[in-house]
Amino acid sequence: MTNDSNDNFMKQEFTITVYTENQVGLLVRIATMFSRRKINIESLNTSPSEVDGIHRFNILVEETEEVVRKVARQIEKQVDVLKVYFSTNEEVIWQELALYKVPTDEIAEKVKVERLLREHGARAVVIRKDYTVFETTGHREETDGLMKALEPYGLIEFVRSARVAIIKGSHSFHERLREFEEAMPSEEVAENEFLGEGEKVFSM
Repeated sequence: MTNDSNDNFMKQEFTITVYTENQVGLLVRIATMFSRRKINIESLNTSPSEVDGIHRFNILVEETEEVVRKVARQIEKQVDVLKVYFSTNEEVIWQELALYKVPTDEIAEKVKVERLLREHGARAVVIRKDYTVFETTGHREETDGLMKALEPYGLIEFVRSARVAIIKGSHSFHERLREFEEAMPSEEVAENEFLGEGEKVFSM
């Protein structure tokens, strides 16, 4: 995160990463925090994390650092939330996935398909007589680029996923996440060092 005080009041994209123990009912509570502050969620993705039993949200917003800092603190106060981080685009590695459906006859007759796919890092995932579906991953400008290239050939459907992001400072972050796992109640039976000294421990 930037420390420039002027940047605190400039809107930019932030990825808010939320680590949780339990997702039940949490999504609604988190979404309410944004709506109350009139903050638009650009995209939201939830998935398992590398630690068993811990889930993560990736929430993309365009706001000032000051506003994002405040909402992150509020989210972290929720019972099921373990930790919240917010990062600029420079502080995360991120991708979006996009699917494009186009008429097969149009795309086959008018476009050199292999070259188009190569130029946009895309691939065909479904080929039928009536339509073909292409897939690509990348940043927003990259997925938008293929959409614009396909529009002249009768783009039937287009869908883009929410952002998935990994924080660049992964090693130290991973260690902190492991601390959460260790802090959770263990299912193993703990050895009691006083087990054989019942009379001494419980005598009045």
